[in-house]
Amino acid sequence: MRRSAISRLIIFTLLAMTVMSSLYDKEAAAQFIVLSKRVSDALPTNDPNSPLWGKASVATFPMSAQVNWDPRIFSVTVKELTVRSLNNGQDMAFMLEYKDPTQDPTDQAALEFMVGDKKSHFCMAQEMMQVPSGFLDIWVWKGEGNQGVQMKAAGFGTVAPQKTNDLTAKSFWSNGVYKVILTRPLKTNDLDDAQLNLGEFRDIAFAVWDGGHQEKLGQKAVTSYYTFKAEAPVDTSIYLYSLIAVVVVAGIEFIVVRNIRKGKQ
Repeated sequence: MRRSAISRLIIFTLLAMTVMSSLYDKEAAAQFIVLSKRVSDALPTNDPNSPLWGKASVATFPMSAQVNWDPRIFSVTVKELTVRSLNNGQDMAFMLEYKDPTQDPTDQAALEFMVGDKKSHFCMAQEMMQVPSGFLDIWVWKGEGNQGVQMKAAGFGTVAPQKTNDLTAKSFWSNGVYKVILTRPLKTNDLDDAQLNLGEFRDIAFAVWDGGHQEKLGQKAVTSYYTFKAEAPVDTSIYLYSLIAVVVVAGIEFIVVRNIRKGKQ
């Protein structure tokens, strides 16, 4: 009977591990990870109130003024940014939500990924302590024209539009709240683009400019780097392996019990 109890404990542990692994992404998202939820539908690029956004994990980040380099600023409007993301295996969409009391044509918002093997500072890939930096793929929404523009940067003074623009963006402002949706294919043929692989962890950072507060260029609200992951299709193999383990343990228990009974006869 003691061995039977041990076997049942093993089975329970395996099942618990399976459940915990399925909850990993939700727990990770709560710890400042931007998890791009995998969906099978077309992405709601023109609808910030689509029910699909309700399926996405919510990550909220503090923002602060960029004070490290000129032109610096010591007070910014946006103090907090909420991020959601969806992908359908081909394209990826982000929705950035933040408070801005005024709508101004010079308002902007952006996210950025590092490109290449070199680490890059989140502030325009500016060099620090004479350490060479890599460069950034920057997805920018511009209030003027309500459009998306892909930029690249390898330090202040190097920010420039990319030759190919694969980004679309659109904003929605209501009652002092912006919802900005940026969309791009996961994979492109542009060497200046970050190529996003499903299931891969990457660094991501954000910036917001309140034009009504005269924020421009390096005068902006920024985050440091956080972690991003594009959710891949559900891997059902873990459930299969758990089922196999349960069957094996049950078989061992059956054999042990049978041998004990034979020994008593």
